[in-house]
Amino acid sequence: MRVLVTGAAGSIGRVLVPGLLAAGHEVVGLDIVPVPEGADVPWHTADCTDPDAVDAVFAAQPLDAVVHLAGHPDELDLAGSLTSHVVTTAALLDAMVAHGVPRLVYASSNHAVGRTPRADRVGVDTRPRPDTFYGVGKVAAEAVMSLYADRYGLDAVACRIGSFLPRPTTARHLSTWLSHDDCVRMVEAALTTQAPGFAVLYGISANTDAWWDLEPGRALGYAPQDDAAAYADEIGPRPEDPAEAAYVGGPFAGEEFWRPALSRP
Repeated sequence: MRVLVTGAAGSIGRVLVPGLLAAGHEVVGLDIVPVPEGADVPWHTADCTDPDAVDAVFAAQPLDAVVHLAGHPDELDLAGSLTSHVVTTAALLDAMVAHGVPRLVYASSNHAVGRTPRADRVGVDTRPRPDTFYGVGKVAAEAVMSLYADRYGLDAVACRIGSFLPRPTTARHLSTWLSHDDCVRMVEAALTTQAPGFAVLYGISANTDAWWDLEPGRALGYAPQDDAAAYADEIGPRPEDPAEAAYVGGPFAGEEFWRPALSRP
């Protein structure tokens, strides 16, 4: 499978590109920055908010799928978040329709439901409760994916990623950790599962204390192997732990992220 990876120079992209290559896929990289040293794949430097630039990437070679990682990884105002997450996703979906590319795997986020109070495990049927404008952007991008799956018959899998880290370092991470290896397994499953239509899974490892339901991912073939509990003895208590455990979005649900939707001069 020839896969276009947007945001290929980012923290997830630098792990995922070699992982997909090792799994036997061909990878084409796309990022707003030039090709990083050591990235031995075809590369396009372009901005995913520019639909003409995106279309030119699709026209340059045949593609079988897109893994969309590009986007600002932190909080912006509402307009910035919608541009970063929704406009980029729409530009890719339009190019997919125009060039006959049938599948999108999207790096969504746990912050799409981050304002959900901590209680039982959160499933994919839990209503969207974003904790930030970042989370709003992810929810809206998922909605556009759902529209294109219904309208054009695309397969579109939204992976609501938890805490993507080499290893967990806080109490919250014991529930939210996504290991590097499991991230590759997750995307590989989302790329190869048969006819998912529009689907959502939670991108975490097989954590003993998981806050999100892994069964929707397992139904798509995602079989995580790592467990944050293996690091529990290395993680000490912090004063922030109770606040970070109040909502599934952790610190993103706190008042330090509250701000007006629209920036003013």
